[in-house]
Amino acid sequence: MKHMIFLLVTFKIIKKKLTKLRESMGFQTAHNTKLISQPDLKAKEDSCDGLIPRPLNFTQFTPSGYDSWLVKHPSALSSFDRLMKAAIGKRIVVFLDYDGTLSPIVNDPDRAFMSDEMRAAVSEVATYFPTAIISGRSREKVKDFVKLNNLYYAGSHGMDIMAPSGPIRSSDGNHQCYNNTLDTNGNEVPFQPAKKFLPAIQEILRKLENVIKDIEGAKIENNRFCISVHFRQVHEKDYNKLEEKVKSVLGKNPLFCLTEGKKVMEIRPSIEWNKGNAVEYFLDTLGLSSSSNFLPVYIGDDKTDEDAFKVIKRMGQGYPIIVSSTPRETDALYSLRDPSEVLIFLSRLAKWTKTYYSRRPLNIGN
Repeated sequence: MKHMIFLLVTFKIIKKKLTKLRESMGFQTAHNTKLISQPDLKAKEDSCDGLIPRPLNFTQFTPSGYDSWLVKHPSALSSFDRLMKAAIGKRIVVFLDYDGTLSPIVNDPDRAFMSDEMRAAVSEVATYFPTAIISGRSREKVKDFVKLNNLYYAGSHGMDIMAPSGPIRSSDGNHQCYNNTLDTNGNEVPFQPAKKFLPAIQEILRKLENVIKDIEGAKIENNRFCISVHFRQVHEKDYNKLEEKVKSVLGKNPLFCLTEGKKVMEIRPSIEWNKGNAVEYFLDTLGLSSSSNFLPVYIGDDKTDEDAFKVIKRMGQGYPIIVSSTPRETDALYSLRDPSEVLIFLSRLAKWTKTYYSRRPLNIGN
């Protein structure tokens, strides 16, 4: 009996120290997250009819519940060796979300900085495989956060895509350049399927700024092809008021839809284009759309990443990986708990590639 009590006390001490270590690194833990009670907003799964879909459920779960969830969505770290064994001979392409994946979720979206260690890991992975950042933020803003030039960037959930201006090196040492369309002056032109919506988006932005300026904590982010209204710091009593004001600006405009992510409402053009379409566009750009010898790896944490997970599952090849410390409904096949585990996964991927292919050269890149 005394032995069991000793083990229990030791376990609690270790758990407390690990929690403090994660918090000191800037990573949020599920049990420290303050949940805001919100109305039950019902809509279809992929609604774009002007209603806000049901918010993601980040309710507390017991450790046993998470363990059960891991049976269906096993850790990409504990499964790493098996995943890499199946990747041998494949042309790997890496897709990464930004907020909540490469950087921790923070109260101020303007301070969602990634660590130097994460930047180094992403950069190293990109030297071996074509690597893309697909974010809800504007393309310019996410590139300013990442500060790497050897990547693809897709902003506004894939509605603003630009490829690297220079060559991408594959793991066998070959170089190949994938250019965007060039204008008459020889400048690269990004792929922007929602470009015609820009004037209307600017008008909605102007109206939004005027109607929500009196709501404390509300923050509008102009992501060029979509508008984000952050409410992480909005008082619970003001949430319904904020939602009503945002809806009043949007009205019944059929050209736009209202969706919700982690403490953010987003106004987006009502076009059939999302992160999943962006993945398909990148693969087509890389000349892989008709190939069966490639393996996409997508890591993301939010509802918008589910579109990419579905595309990869439909392909029947690749690893869709969700970043979550609580059980959630997802189309991802594997999981990582938080950005700290994303860092470990990317570091191991780069190290494995460097080690394995230094002994046995094989074209697995672009």
